[in-house]
Amino acid sequence: MTRLLKIWLVILLGAGIGVIATRDNGYVMLAFGVYTVEMSLVLLLIIIAMLFAVMYFSIRALVRFYRLPSDVKDWSQRRGNRAAQNAMTRGLLELSEGQWRKAEKRLVKFADRSETPLLNYLAAARAAQLQGAHERRDSYIRLAHKHMPSADVAVSITQAELQMADHQLDQALDTLRHLRDVAPNHTYVLRLLMDLYDQVGDWERLSELMPELRKRKVASAEQLKSLEKKAYKKLLEASFLDKDPEQLSYRWRNVPKVLREDPALIADYASYLQERERHQEAEELLRQALKRGWDVELVELYGQLECPNAAKHLSRVEAYLKKYPNDATLLLSLGRLCLRSQLWGKARAYLEASVGNDGPVAAYRELARLLEHMDEPEKALSIYRQAVSLEHDDQLIALPEHIGHHPRTSDAQ
Repeated sequence: MTRLLKIWLVILLGAGIGVIATRDNGYVMLAFGVYTVEMSLVLLLIIIAMLFAVMYFSIRALVRFYRLPSDVKDWSQRRGNRAAQNAMTRGLLELSEGQWRKAEKRLVKFADRSETPLLNYLAAARAAQLQGAHERRDSYIRLAHKHMPSADVAVSITQAELQMADHQLDQALDTLRHLRDVAPNHTYVLRLLMDLYDQVGDWERLSELMPELRKRKVASAEQLKSLEKKAYKKLLEASFLDKDPEQLSYRWRNVPKVLREDPALIADYASYLQERERHQEAEELLRQALKRGWDVELVELYGQLECPNAAKHLSRVEAYLKKYPNDATLLLSLGRLCLRSQLWGKARAYLEASVGNDGPVAAYRELARLLEHMDEPEKALSIYRQAVSLEHDDQLIALPEHIGHHPRTSDAQ
């Protein structure tokens, strides 16, 4: 639009000069010492215009000639950048298509001419990783860092991801520790650390990291709670296996208060106390937990405790019958406590009530054992058969009713 406007201005100016020239050419005389030059005004203007044009285009030609090497260099660079951009696009496509070797070669070949060599080398590192070429992968990571030292976090994150994907967990841990020092509040770094501690089973460090994970909202509240629960569950198990008898109690005291009210963790800790023959502590723990809320697993575990004063514990558990008279697991636990107190008739009544309320298989087994010892083998066998049916009903193969009543002609043949 600007160029067209300039052309129109020149045309209008020429037309104006032409109109003036047709009316009066004018007269100009130039004197140079003893010399004089006479001409019309129009001719003088034409000569001046021609001289101006010659000077203008000469200067432009000189400037263009002077800038020619720089222009050629810029043109070559633009051409190289376009080639590098096309190569990067094709390299990423080949990487996504599984042509890892081709992608690696293409990305590395044009990295020096790319406007973003960092991305080329990081993509090439992924391609090398997928080929199992760890040395080439690490060299590309170093080149990426060399081309852009300010992108240390991005490069190190990629390195950690690749190391974790290849199960180089020790190396990944070193990389993430470096990142933790460089970017302590980086959410994704914390997420990678969380995943890594989970993979290697470093439950101690994972539990220490939990407050920071919650503060930075690295994952949903439910995910973090589940992971924290898993960590302390493993730590309790490790403490139970430890030779130091006080380690288990120490670990439980260091479990967060919210988790110390979790029924699953309470059940684990109570089981460990029972294994250590610390029955009184286990009973107190389960009783307090059941006061806070009803849980079937804790009720069943209570019935398995070998407490010295079984009758006292029996009366405590019987108090729950007012609220849960038909709870099969509660009835099973009461039956077991009666067995420990040698209250055979009462134990049988509770166990039969548990079975009658579709209780767990353990109720059938306990009842069958009791009937067997009470010299009622036929009833005991019937209960055993019911227990087996409950356990394996979905795996049994249907048999014809007449089997065993007719000659097996096929076998005879």
